[in-house]
Amino acid sequence: MGLKRRLIIMNFLQFFMWGAWMMTLGHYGFVEKQWNGAQFGLVFSTMGFASLIMPTLFGILADKWKANYVYAILHLLFGATMCFLPLIEAPLPFFWLLLLAMCFYMPTIGLNNSVGFRLLKSEGKEPTKYFPPIRVWGTVGFIIAMWVTNFFTKPWGLGYSIKVSFIIAAVSAFGLALYSFFFLPVVKKVESDVTEKKTWVQSLGLEAFVLFRQKKMLLFFIFSMLLGGALQLTNAYGDSFLQDATVFPQGGIINNFSTIILSISQISETLFILSIPFFLKRFGIKKVMLLSMIAWVLRFGLFGLADNTVTGFILIITSCIVYGMAFDFFNISGALFVEQNTDSKITASAQGVFMLMTNGIGAVLGNLIAGQVIKQWFEDPVSRIKDWPGIWISFAAYALVVAILFAILFRHKHVPVETANISH
Repeated sequence: MGLKRRLIIMNFLQFFMWGAWMMTLGHYGFVEKQWNGAQFGLVFSTMGFASLIMPTLFGILADKWKANYVYAILHLLFGATMCFLPLIEAPLPFFWLLLLAMCFYMPTIGLNNSVGFRLLKSEGKEPTKYFPPIRVWGTVGFIIAMWVTNFFTKPWGLGYSIKVSFIIAAVSAFGLALYSFFFLPVVKKVESDVTEKKTWVQSLGLEAFVLFRQKKMLLFFIFSMLLGGALQLTNAYGDSFLQDATVFPQGGIINNFSTIILSISQISETLFILSIPFFLKRFGIKKVMLLSMIAWVLRFGLFGLADNTVTGFILIITSCIVYGMAFDFFNISGALFVEQNTDSKITASAQGVFMLMTNGIGAVLGNLIAGQVIKQWFEDPVSRIKDWPGIWISFAAYALVVAILFAILFRHKHVPVETANISH
């Protein structure tokens, strides 16, 4: 089996296990468990808390050991932890167990990138050229997982509790762990040609944090954090919104096929991933990331205007299409930007720092603040009925402010020759 196919399978399973449960977690918490906004905000912030330290630590370990083995062990531990989630009822114990699972899973997202980049480079292939078409299959895996979960949990399907989504994720995690052990080439640590004595920073593998000394990288990571606060909000609340019977009646198309409708967002991702090379060569990293932020404004704003009408349905579909640009133009382009602006010996560590700022600090602050804001201003304390237009418009306003600040403060000159090798 060629390297491209091996990496395609890796990316497919990497995001299949995430799509199996993440999009329906909101409905599980709000409807099946009747948690309030603050309680759910805490539970959903586990991905952010886990990303504060764990991706960086395991990125360092992967730089110094066999990266694909680190990757496989983490998936074994993640799968084992997910098997116990269906047994937990109260929000606080659920938070702690899901946090443990996320401590194992979140580092694998950055490792998925760094393993792919290293293996491609080992065959003399430029990651910016060959990785985006491979990464598309991760989105395909996410989409199929959403459809599988929808079939398992909807009344028109098997009608199981959403708890089954955790088991689906666990099974796929075990499969990817075994695959990584036996079918991926061994990714050895990058050996340095320098024989001089190492500093304690180098010995601990913390060189990537030196990037904060560079003004351009510092601003990049700050805006990564600010936009990270918005990245998971539609994943947290999108399915709950579409399944809210006070907005979209039960038995209707939107309520009944909510997860499948949301999967249009991921289908859109596959198309926008393939367009990244063109946009990077034509416009450069700053404009591509600015387009992402504007797309987030539209994503939230269109949801805020949607209701149970034909026009509302069109707005929802449009929002899902826009999501592809919002997510990919930031996440994938950002990872490639980090790859191009860091030394090869610290690429895994640098990707871990990028994860720290987006899915770590940014996601934690975004989920905790959003949960408290919803509980305080947009949720009835007795009926738990939510003011969805107010929720989505407030999210859109935040994304707009971040976009304006980014356009003004982030300075990066586009040099076309730097992206000359980027293609489909």
